Amino acid sequence: MARYLDVHPIDPQPRLIAQAVAVLRDGGLIAYPTDSGYALGAMLGNQSAKDRIREIRRLDDKHHYTLVCKDFAQLGQFVHIDNAVFRAIKAATPGSYTFILPATKEVPRRLLHARKKTVGVRIPNHPVVRALLAELGEPLLSSTLILPGESAPMADGWSVKDALDHAVDVVVDSGECGIEPTTVVDYSDGIAEVVREGAGDPDRFR
Repeated sequence: MARYLDVHPIDPQPRLIAQAVAVLRDGGLIAYPTDSGYALGAMLGNQSAKDRIREIRRLDDKHHYTLVCKDFAQLGQFVHIDNAVFRAIKAATPGSYTFILPATKEVPRRLLHARKKTVGVRIPNHPVVRALLAELGEPLLSSTLILPGESAPMADGWSVKDALDHAVDVVVDSGECGIEPTTVVDYSDGIAEVVREGAGDPDRFR
């Protein structure tokens, strides 16, 4: 049965954030709110949690997992990014965008897109996520919590607990969150390609 943590949306309680991070460090899988709906999160090298995410979402090998980062200093450790792309992404973050970029050697091979050697990265604009990342000290391996057969992410903590009570270890609830997934922009070849329109304005990358 998943532990349910009722976290303040603006001023997250350090005690509760520490509990969620302790579960992550112990190999657990959490469901947490972002500015673009709920996401599933685990430690970067946690293969079993990655398998659990794949099972919950019924993902194939082509799925881009996302590294949710605290800031650009952290993001820069895990992806290659030139000056022009940096400026474009910097202007749009934090926010509801996921960017697909060539990965550095810091990213475990099993997280990479099999053919392109890329990974998704984002810097969300949500106080609870920022608190989790600050306590964890590294990016979260994440995937938007869109259940099989659905097109929108889950957005209510109690609904997440009801649906995934025995599939995740912690549900973090901070009230209402975004209901649209991120806009995904592929910079694999150095040129922006919007591959999914979502909460972030896609026109700035066209």
